[in-house]
Amino acid sequence: MSTLSLPRRPRRLRVSPAVRDLVRETEVRVADLVWPLFVSEKVTAPTPVSSMPGVAQLPLDALIDAAVHAHRDDGIRAVLLFGVPAKKDEQASGAWADDGIVQRAVRTLKKAAPKLFVITDVCLCEYTSHGHCGVVHSRDNGGFHVHNDESVEILARTAVSHAAAGADLVAPSDMMDGRIGAIRAALDARGFSETPIMSYAAKFASAFYGPFREAAEGAPQFGDRRTYQMDPANAREALREVELDLEESADLVMVKPGLPYLDILWRVKERFQRPTAVYNVSGEYAMLKAAAAHGWLDERAAVMEQMTAFRRAGADLILTYWARDVARWLRAGSV
Repeated sequence: MSTLSLPRRPRRLRVSPAVRDLVRETEVRVADLVWPLFVSEKVTAPTPVSSMPGVAQLPLDALIDAAVHAHRDDGIRAVLLFGVPAKKDEQASGAWADDGIVQRAVRTLKKAAPKLFVITDVCLCEYTSHGHCGVVHSRDNGGFHVHNDESVEILARTAVSHAAAGADLVAPSDMMDGRIGAIRAALDARGFSETPIMSYAAKFASAFYGPFREAAEGAPQFGDRRTYQMDPANAREALREVELDLEESADLVMVKPGLPYLDILWRVKERFQRPTAVYNVSGEYAMLKAAAAHGWLDERAAVMEQMTAFRRAGADLILTYWARDVARWLRAGSV
């Protein structure tokens, strides 16, 4: 009998957990995870974010405690810090202040957990009184314009202040043109030539950021961010953005959000073959949490399926609010 006439049996490799594990193509590891945290000058105790169950704004001491325990107890290797200042102004002066909330958090955290890898978000929206990611100029017709080059100068100054405080990596999330090259030049000029940059290279103007804006208190007070964040319809433009940032010396690139943009993540990784991150954003987190709270989905199973999808699509790093949960599930062998 010809072997071509034999029935095909791909199920032979699915019949037991042992064989499924042996042939598994994609793995999620604790080392792949980055835990985003919100440190605030405005709170004195952990303050839950209503739209993100399990996530809170943290005062500095609580942030240190949470990060140290995640590192020591759950094996979390990296955190991403977002700051919420007590005061805001039009020039985002709190973003680059030596005694800014993120700068103080970095210094304290590096003393408490020297081996924890600390990433800082470099943006201005949490620090500007208007909530935009750059310097705003008014227009005669009553509109407004986010001035690119003035914004880049402040972003570069902010990145240097984070590096000076001890940040292991800076992550510009603003989507201004030319900011990666400017930040690289500023870091090098100040002696931080070995501080890497993770660029939010393909960041889309997404509906999935809503809960984050509550957590970071960075919602625009007028208008929207479509003049600098990307149109969700554009894939080729995303590749051009990534290419430009790599040319300007980005060390890692990011796709944000995650689930609606798995195709972008795949294209970026396939085309450039460079370290690539994905942000499992607040709206993705909130909608699954809501479904799980109603009993409509198994949270652990659904989260791990998402994490696997990110890795399968090409992500080397996953920024996710589930980082500690995923680490515990992996350690318990319950996935």
